[in-house]
Amino acid sequence: MKVLYFAWLRQKIGMGEETVDPPTGVETAGQLVDWLKTRGPGYEAAFKDARAVKIAVNQAFGTRDTPIAANDEVAFFPPVTGG
Repeated sequence: MKVLYFAWLRQKIGMGEETVDPPTGVETAGQLVDWLKTRGPGYEAAFKDARAVKIAVNQAFGTRDTPIAANDEVAFFPPVTGG
């Protein structure tokens, strides 16, 4: 699974993208977030306030309940603002 991190999430985690192999039972974007938080302090800091993180699965906006699969691309980014 390809995971992308943008803006301050990238800064806290220390990379813009990675390929991960989540354990069995990680079937939603929210479960992926919960698992990623266990991978180290940078991940924990990045996902500390889940409401401040938006999710896209295969380039479509999603939620914590969006199903994910091994070949998906999951992106995490801060809320988009306009001006």
